[in-house]
Amino acid sequence: MRLRQRLLLACGVLAVLVASQAVPAHASELLADRNVTLLSLGVNAKGEALLTYKRADGRLRRVLAWGALDASAPDPAVRQQRFKVDYSGGWGKYRRTGYWKRFRNVCRPYTGPQLVHLVQACTAPDGTHWAVQSWQRLQPLLGFDPWLPRHTAWEVHLSHWSGDLPVLEVWRHWTYGGHAQGLFGRLTYKGAPVFGFASSRVGSPTDGQGRNVYIDTLNSAYGPGWKRESGILVHRPTGTFCHSFVAQMPFPGYPSQERRPAAPGERYRVTVMGPGVTPVVQWEGPGLTSADRQQQSTMRSIFDQVMAGDAKCAPERSA
Repeated sequence: MRLRQRLLLACGVLAVLVASQAVPAHASELLADRNVTLLSLGVNAKGEALLTYKRADGRLRRVLAWGALDASAPDPAVRQQRFKVDYSGGWGKYRRTGYWKRFRNVCRPYTGPQLVHLVQACTAPDGTHWAVQSWQRLQPLLGFDPWLPRHTAWEVHLSHWSGDLPVLEVWRHWTYGGHAQGLFGRLTYKGAPVFGFASSRVGSPTDGQGRNVYIDTLNSAYGPGWKRESGILVHRPTGTFCHSFVAQMPFPGYPSQERRPAAPGERYRVTVMGPGVTPVVQWEGPGLTSADRQQQSTMRSIFDQVMAGDAKCAPERSA
């Protein structure tokens, strides 16, 4: 819990904005100061959330967020759900000083589903849920040790949702003729695939709709403990993804350009931000053993069903 209390916030376009402005925050991620300690989360009867935290320099900051619930279905013509955020605690929205002093928290003890990386959560009188989660999303890939500040940054994610969580399904299988271990899966929300329509050349979503899934491996060739293996953009229009643990060359700009070994682990972990302002969700499961080879025919059938329409993953069909 001590680690979770030290929350480092990702920097983005909001970093250049004046603190008193009311500005949109993309997806469930609240972009603000780095190296903060979260002190409290409150929600009033108007559906506004107030986060109070201490900045790295010791000063308090109060952040007001509102205006988003759940997620919209993927549509390039429809703006995805996202918060409006006022980093002055109400001045940017109301032009009144001390708005936070009159803020009356009506949120009740949390009654929603279990969440990963949870810092605080509560359930509002209207039955919707609010949550703050913290995790290190931007770790270097291929098991490299961190060398930039952002690699060890604890981000903070604010969510507001009703009903069920997004569903992250993951299966393990043998790939490439049975020589490699692999994962395949899909991200859905309310029974429909989650995907986006625009991304950068390195596969980062740029439209607020797409999502990256982050894959970690435990006690592998990279060394003891959890190591970040990969970050993959979910595919359009299926919301599916796949990955095989094979030797790979590092990316440009990494500390070494020597080939990295295949790194299947004792366990795997897959984490993804939910669509819109829904929570971060995670899957975790064991690595494969020789006994799992007996299930390959079953895995092929599941792969063919789940991954239908995903041409990018067709070469990684179960061996």
